[in-house]
Amino acid sequence: MWDRPAVLNLFADLLLIVALLGVLYACVFHAVRQPAFAITQVRVVTPVDHVTRQQVEEIVRREGGGTLFTLRLDATRAAFEKLPWVRSATLRRQWPGGLEVTLTEHLPLARWGRDALVNVQGEVFAAAFDGELPVFNGPPGAAKEMAIQYHHFRRSLEEIGRVPDEINVSPRRAWQVRLDDGMTLDLGREHVEQRLRRYVTAYPRTIARMTRPVDRVDLRYANGFAARVPGLPPVGDDTRRGSGA
Repeated sequence: MWDRPAVLNLFADLLLIVALLGVLYACVFHAVRQPAFAITQVRVVTPVDHVTRQQVEEIVRREGGGTLFTLRLDATRAAFEKLPWVRSATLRRQWPGGLEVTLTEHLPLARWGRDALVNVQGEVFAAAFDGELPVFNGPPGAAKEMAIQYHHFRRSLEEIGRVPDEINVSPRRAWQVRLDDGMTLDLGREHVEQRLRRYVTAYPRTIARMTRPVDRVDLRYANGFAARVPGLPPVGDDTRRGSGA
């Protein structure tokens, strides 16, 4: 090879190109870390109720590496979405030293048992919340269905001035609703919406006229429902009711 000038020239050219690329990389590596490109402004463009300014700045400082170019967008977005109240995050660089952050927070709809919350999309998330919320109790994976049914229950019960305070679903999908006045409605597994509609329609001429409080209403009957009044002796079960339906 050493006696072939053309090959030597090509080899020298390749070495020169590699050296130039190395110098260019070093220059870029050094330049993007200069104070001129430091992130000096972080702007959260959406209103937030639960994410603090301190949390935002800490995440950018931890994931950003100091400048706009060294900021790892994917890692920073993932860090924001790990915050308890953040459902999703979008980040955009703003030249020369700004970062625009769009955060979508969870909107709480109910409590998921004692340990978590359910947002309006029916997703379970863990966060601290002191406000009043209805309670959902159900098997894993039931939160979305319960959120949908909750809105139906709430709309239907508004007609009689009641609000669902707790919704329970068994592993076999039997529904039970406790109202804000303490009354419990047993809806069963089938025709849940129709049974509640029947109760709401009959309420003004039945339960509303009773002189003694009712603590439980069983709607799992083919034609009507049964009400339990504390202190009164129980009557025989109606065989027309479906078996646990």
